[in-house]
Amino acid sequence: MKLSEIRGKDSRELRLDAQGLHKELFELRFRAASEEVAKTSRFREIRRAIARINTVLRERELAAIRGDGNN
Repeated sequence: MKLSEIRGKDSRELRLDAQGLHKELFELRFRAASEEVAKTSRFREIRRAIARINTVLRERELAAIRGDGNN
């Protein structure tokens, strides 16, 4: 998920996306424990997407506190 895609969504959508990514990461870890996972790079992609979402959400939260009208 690209940063431009993330910034284009509202906060509610981002929270839902993060929740879905957390679930996917859990399921991937669960499968990895019992069998071999073909695409191990997906772990990193998911973690980074979650981090990007959390960063944008925090930026918006801080902007609201400061009173910036950006988001």
